[in-house]
Amino acid sequence: MKPESFLAQTLAGKTAIALPYTLRNGTRVQVMDEGVIRFEPRDSAHRKLDLVISAGVHGNETAPVELLDRLIGEVLSGRLKVRARVLCVFGNIEALRRGVRFVERDMNRLFCRLPDSHDGAEARRATMLEMQLARFFARAMQDGKPRLHYDLHTAIHGSLIEKFAIYPVPPEGKAFDREQIARLARAGVSAVLLQSARAPTFSYFSSQHCDAVSFTIELGRARPFGQNQGVDLSAMQRYLEQLIEGHLPAGGKGEAPTVYRVSREVMKRSAAFELKIDGRTDNFTPLPQGMLLAADEGGECRVDEADARIVFPNPEVEIGQRAGLIVVPEHAGA
Repeated sequence: MKPESFLAQTLAGKTAIALPYTLRNGTRVQVMDEGVIRFEPRDSAHRKLDLVISAGVHGNETAPVELLDRLIGEVLSGRLKVRARVLCVFGNIEALRRGVRFVERDMNRLFCRLPDSHDGAEARRATMLEMQLARFFARAMQDGKPRLHYDLHTAIHGSLIEKFAIYPVPPEGKAFDREQIARLARAGVSAVLLQSARAPTFSYFSSQHCDAVSFTIELGRARPFGQNQGVDLSAMQRYLEQLIEGHLPAGGKGEAPTVYRVSREVMKRSAAFELKIDGRTDNFTPLPQGMLLAADEGGECRVDEADARIVFPNPEVEIGQRAGLIVVPEHAGA
């Protein structure tokens, strides 16, 4: 009988912290918590990098979850040789079980905060994942190895650019790593958004608190498990396999990803908020200069920027959260 995949075991409630063990090829394996598994090479002192791959922070974004499960299976079977330290994370387990984006609160708005005695299950899970990343990256911070985190997602609606990444604002005194941006072309990523402000996301946490180069990566549209046949993640899979094998590939031979910068966040500040475009508008849809984009108790939001686009429009977010991003090509003025 074919053994259950790590994802299947996780969804069935069969994964929990366990003693480490070693595969025949020398790879050391340990389940660190529910849906969290760590791999280390036989000779980890000579590794090239430390890598975190996460998916399923939103439970209805299943294509990257299936991709991560394939990678875990390749490692556990011995077909993929581990020459980096690797932490694989399935994020919101209960939402994955239910096939919903989140159960009570959007987990990707629950990082980078102080725990509270009234925290629900998703907030407690986010805190636990922060602890796992901090422990995992602590060793690399001591010996100077590169630290990478790819948080894999899919969008809730369509996009004029199917595969794109969000690069959190780096820690103070550091700049966006252009080589890391160029490398993403090998993963099939066509555009990168440079964030301009802090955000309560998983990738922002690893950037700010673990000094990792981290990206939130959008890989198409959210679909249920088993319905992702039309999503081509082969380039992303090959890229991640190379990293797991300890290779840091150079930038893509073809065109580098188009770089945008986030000009402004469109914030929902009250229940009176109105987004003046359809909330299902495709990501990267152009916005005419001067148009009224949103209205709220505090006033209006008009598009001042030339060559602006909208990303992540969503008027249904909680009060105090962003209802969209206005982005412009990096070379454009504000």
